[in-house]
Amino acid sequence: MDKVVLQRWLKAGFIDKGTLFATETGTPQGGIISPVIANMTLDGLEAAVDASVGPTPRARRKVKVNVNRYADDFVVTGVSKEILEQNVLPAIKQFLIVRGLELSEEKTRVTHIADGFDFLGQNVRKYGGKLLIKPANKNVKALLEKVREIVKQNRSATQTNLILQLNPVIRGWAMYHRHVVSKSCFTSIDAHIWRLLWTWAMRRHPNKGAGWVRNRYFRVMGNRTWAFTARTNDRGVIRLFRATMISIVRHVKIRGQANPFDPAWSSYFARREAAIDD
Repeated sequence: MDKVVLQRWLKAGFIDKGTLFATETGTPQGGIISPVIANMTLDGLEAAVDASVGPTPRARRKVKVNVNRYADDFVVTGVSKEILEQNVLPAIKQFLIVRGLELSEEKTRVTHIADGFDFLGQNVRKYGGKLLIKPANKNVKALLEKVREIVKQNRSATQTNLILQLNPVIRGWAMYHRHVVSKSCFTSIDAHIWRLLWTWAMRRHPNKGAGWVRNRYFRVMGNRTWAFTARTNDRGVIRLFRATMISIVRHVKIRGQANPFDPAWSSYFARREAAIDD
């Protein structure tokens, strides 16, 4: 990247709700520039790891070392614990020192694939020799804590407002995890959220029976007998989004040569988008 453009970008500031905020130091949390800088800084990490295990591609294939990186998060896999600890880890530390960085001791560990590890909110682990990727327990816990906090903050709010706040949270989380082994997890999350909402509804009407509360807040919609729904003047009937409404779709890797800016690949990306929409 042109460093002059980068310098201007760093000092450009950002606008939130019509107000300009300066960025004289640091970068906005969640902004696009943060991963860009991380990618620039860590550019070359893969080459450094390759060099640490062998001078030739054949030697590197023998130890099966691979680097998977997303911005500043990365995982290195290898054939043995010794290769990772004695060759790869020192090479990574040296690579980072040159750039004024260091590994987080809290987040860095060497583990066997049978024990698994968390990466980008998902758990990667082999069960009886079969690799399965599932939503990480920490990620599931964070979602449920956020849902509980929203429900708690809306004790006296209308059912419509509660649904409108919960839906994007549940939908966004489920969409992120729809490409991995998530079906049973989605079911469990829906059941947990249902219990939270049932408690929320019962607490609002301590003098009413369970049947009355059910008829007030839950309806039959299709094959769903306990749909948490509300009727509004402008939106009609809205209902709580459930994680299980998201279909599990296995992710197909993009071809390495594919370029979205090259017209020759337009039909390829159109077919991918059509498959995702279906």
